[in-house]
Amino acid sequence: MPFAELLRATVFLTAGGATALGAVAVIGVADAENTTILIVGAAWWLVAAWIGINLGSAERSAESMRETLANARTVTSTSPGMTMPSPGRVAWGRLWPILAAVGLAGAIGAIFPEVAVVGSGYSLLVSLAWRNREPAVLAIEGRDGVRFLVESASTFKPVKLVRTPGFRAF
Repeated sequence: MPFAELLRATVFLTAGGATALGAVAVIGVADAENTTILIVGAAWWLVAAWIGINLGSAERSAESMRETLANARTVTSTSPGMTMPSPGRVAWGRLWPILAAVGLAGAIGAIFPEVAVVGSGYSLLVSLAWRNREPAVLAIEGRDGVRFLVESASTFKPVKLVRTPGFRAF
């Protein structure tokens, strides 16, 4: 699976999680008739958005990707013997913890809306902080004429990449 696509999927998944948890929080607060939770939640969402925007600046995103991309194993050709796992399998293996966390926070948030409020803000923060990582990787791929692919590994281990030949931009 291309690394840039995994990053894009991560951003979309966390943004969707933030939206879903925000909806659970608003519905839960409406049922509880406790608007204080929603006011504090709105303040937390603004703070989380501000932190995420600052952490997701283009410079910080490029810096955060530097070591991961530099440690990529280089493959000189994509030979028929080189098999890569299916993109769906890699995506599922890497992204299921996000789905589990959002699902758990949503289930608990249906009873305790505060959990959904906090989870929504955190998901928003992560989504905004990671929003420029995909363009940083695509810029390096375009500059160097390579493509970074994700190796299949345990969810709880750091991402390992394979650097393959790609189309060089002239």
